[in-house]
Amino acid sequence: MKSHVLFTLTCLFRDTIENKKRGEADMFNILVVEDNADMRELFCTVLADHGYNSIPAADGAEALDIMDRQYIDLIVADIMMPNMDGYQLTKALRDANYTLPVLMVTAKDQFIDLQQGFRTGADDYMIKPVNVNELVLRVEALLRRARISSEKKITIGSTVLDYDALTVTIHGKETLLPQKEFYLLYKLLSYPNKIFTRQQLMDEIWGMFSETDERTVNTHINRLRDKFSDCSDFEIVTVRGLGYKAVKNVE
Repeated sequence: MKSHVLFTLTCLFRDTIENKKRGEADMFNILVVEDNADMRELFCTVLADHGYNSIPAADGAEALDIMDRQYIDLIVADIMMPNMDGYQLTKALRDANYTLPVLMVTAKDQFIDLQQGFRTGADDYMIKPVNVNELVLRVEALLRRARISSEKKITIGSTVLDYDALTVTIHGKETLLPQKEFYLLYKLLSYPNKIFTRQQLMDEIWGMFSETDERTVNTHINRLRDKFSDCSDFEIVTVRGLGYKAVKNVE
């Protein structure tokens, strides 16, 4: 039964990406997976109050059943649940090539728990007790990032980054970047003003088990600065003692 569900999920996801066109009045579907009924109702109510279509599920197994019938844009999931917990749910989705954002909400606050969550495929992580206003902000941010990822293009002023082509086009002039340089720039510009440590960038671009050191990151940043020194749309800023961030100079 589980393999059938996952196969159906994969097909549904691919078909929906091809065929789903949102109108301005369409609402995002948020699946709230939480075994605590009061918490589940609270999250659903708050999200509904902010214009989302919130759908409740008591555990991971019920969540998969719902997703077999209905398109979901984002999941808010507890970790400790009966039948199928949040880790298992997220892993099942990623194994089925499902790329929708997953926000884990849990009382487990140890680093090893956070690490396991991200490694199974979670996109963000909140520790209970949860500030519901912060929850809404995180949902908004994840949906915005998912839209950028699905479009695979970033436009900032006259600058366009094309993820599939590994190109940066400024005022119609196209530049093909080496893969690592492009991914680094794309990562920074996907999250304007967000500070990334060198370690985060190393893990993201070169892989968690790469032998790359911080000097490699610095070298790639300097190359990007040299190549786009004449571009006024954005700049890469060094945050002393922390790392780097991209700053947009245009709206």
